Amino acid sequence: MTSGGTTREGTRTVRLPSGEQVPALGQGTWGWAEDRSRRDQEVAALRHGLDLGLTLVDTAEMYADGGAEELVGEAVAGRRDEVFLVSKVLPEHGRRRDTLRACEASLRRLGTDRLDLYLLHWRGRVPLAETLEAFETLVAAGRIRYWGVSNFDTADLAEVMGLPGGDAVTTDQVLYNLTRRGVEYDLLPWARAAGLPVMAYSPVEQGRLLADGHLAALAADLGATPAQLALAWVLRHPHVVAIPRAGTPAHVEENRAALDLRLTPEVLAALDQVFPPPVQKVPLEVL
Repeated sequence: MTSGGTTREGTRTVRLPSGEQVPALGQGTWGWAEDRSRRDQEVAALRHGLDLGLTLVDTAEMYADGGAEELVGEAVAGRRDEVFLVSKVLPEHGRRRDTLRACEASLRRLGTDRLDLYLLHWRGRVPLAETLEAFETLVAAGRIRYWGVSNFDTADLAEVMGLPGGDAVTTDQVLYNLTRRGVEYDLLPWARAAGLPVMAYSPVEQGRLLADGHLAALAADLGATPAQLALAWVLRHPHVVAIPRAGTPAHVEENRAALDLRLTPEVLAALDQVFPPPVQKVPLEVL
C-alpha cells in the first residue's frame, strides 16, 4: 500500500514503490512555452513553486514540441538536485532505439543528465515489451531512475505488470478531477491494492471547473477558492499526486494552500451530490 508523509517544508508526500517519497502536489507544464510573452512568468512560477516545496515537476517531449522541456530546464538550472523531474515519451517513439533517442533529446532540452521518472505518454502500436526493454536500458545507464505509464486503464496496467520487468512500473498518470471520476470505480482501487501511486493531470479540468457555481459556493463556505477545493478533493487520496499548472507565482501560492484545506465528510458528501461518483465501469477519459 502506498502511504504519505510530509517534507521539511510541510508539504504532503506520496510513497513510490521504491519507498522514495515525492510531493503530493507537483507542478504541471502542459501548455507552457507556447507564448513568448508568458515565458518569464512561467519560469518565475516554477521557481516559486520549488521554493514552496512543490518540487515534483512534470513535462513531456510533446509539450510545445520540446519547448516546455527547455523552459523547465531554464527554470531548474542550478536547482536540479531539488527537483523530482518527470517527462514523457510519445508512443510513436516506443521502439527501443527511438525511446533511447527520445530520452537523450529530452535530457538535452532539460539540461540534465537524468530523469527521475520517464513515462510512456499513452499506449500506441509498439509492443509494450519493447518499450519496457528501452526503459530498463535507460535505468541501467543511469539516464532515468524510474519509469511509468500515462493514460493506461486497469487492463493495460495489469498487462504491463505481467510483462518481464513490468513490476518496476512506478506510476500511472491519468485524467482525474471532480468531473472525471471514472477512475474511482476500478483503476484507483486496483492501483492502491497493487501499491502503485497515481498522478492526476488536469485536476481542475484545465480551469473549466472554476466556473461551476456549486463548487464556488462550497469553496466560499470554507474560505477557499474553487481551485483550492478541487485540488484538495483530488489530494484526499493518500496515494494520488496532483500536477496542476500555474502560470504565475500568485497562482502557485493559491495551489499550495490547497494542501492545508481539510475536507469534512459533509463537504465530501455535498461534492458527491454535485459531481456524482461512478456506479459502473467508465472507459478511461483523456484530454
